[in-house]
Amino acid sequence: MSQPRPVLVLTHAAHEGPGLIARALDGLVLTTRTVVDDPSPSLPRVADLAGLVVMGGPQDADDDLGHPGLATERRLLAEAVDADVPVLGVCLGMQLLAMALGAPLHRRHGTQIGFGEIEVVGADPVLAAAGPRPTVLHWHTDAVDLPEGATLLARDEVTPVQAFRAGSAVGLQFHLEVEPTLLDLWLETPVMVADLEPEEVAAVRLGSRQHLAALRPAADLGFAAFARDVALGAFADRARERA
Repeated sequence: MSQPRPVLVLTHAAHEGPGLIARALDGLVLTTRTVVDDPSPSLPRVADLAGLVVMGGPQDADDDLGHPGLATERRLLAEAVDADVPVLGVCLGMQLLAMALGAPLHRRHGTQIGFGEIEVVGADPVLAAAGPRPTVLHWHTDAVDLPEGATLLARDEVTPVQAFRAGSAVGLQFHLEVEPTLLDLWLETPVMVADLEPEEVAAVRLGSRQHLAALRPAADLGFAAFARDVALGAFADRARERA
């Protein structure tokens, strides 16, 4: 009997792991890779994956000169969407997904660091339990346009595309995956807080206590919906063998 196909998780910084996404995928095979600075990364074929998760990071999504592995990530994202493989892109991962689908990146479009409200404008299982105006964690300065043919799921005044759906793929500009322990790690990582004033760090800590617990049920349900799609692909080969 064949082994279930794995979910590939692409990370770009040691402190920006999948958090609650990994919890939702518990029981499935996860392969985590960091190839952002590899000019010729060897990644699995899309046909061998049950799902693809691309996390955040400090890089600009179009900085192929400084981080040559990004081009390979974008190609893999485009192939995954074409093959109807479940994809979840977060922050930088969403920007890479949008670029892979032909949308431009806007560097330094607007700084958003900390907790703030977004407007959910599209129905989707990943955001179905979040409500119309959830308060979420932002940590970005770049933005993307909505890819052609994609459905806008969330927005705010600073960032017109906060979330979108394109076929099998969902992009989230904000960090629904973060729980208190992971956020504490971010706030203890010098590169994450280097440009923040002490009062800004304190505001994020306060926001963690005020908002993360309330957001957790919606995050768990949203990532569970993604995990169900992934599980269908992970065990598809076994189902065919039993048939």
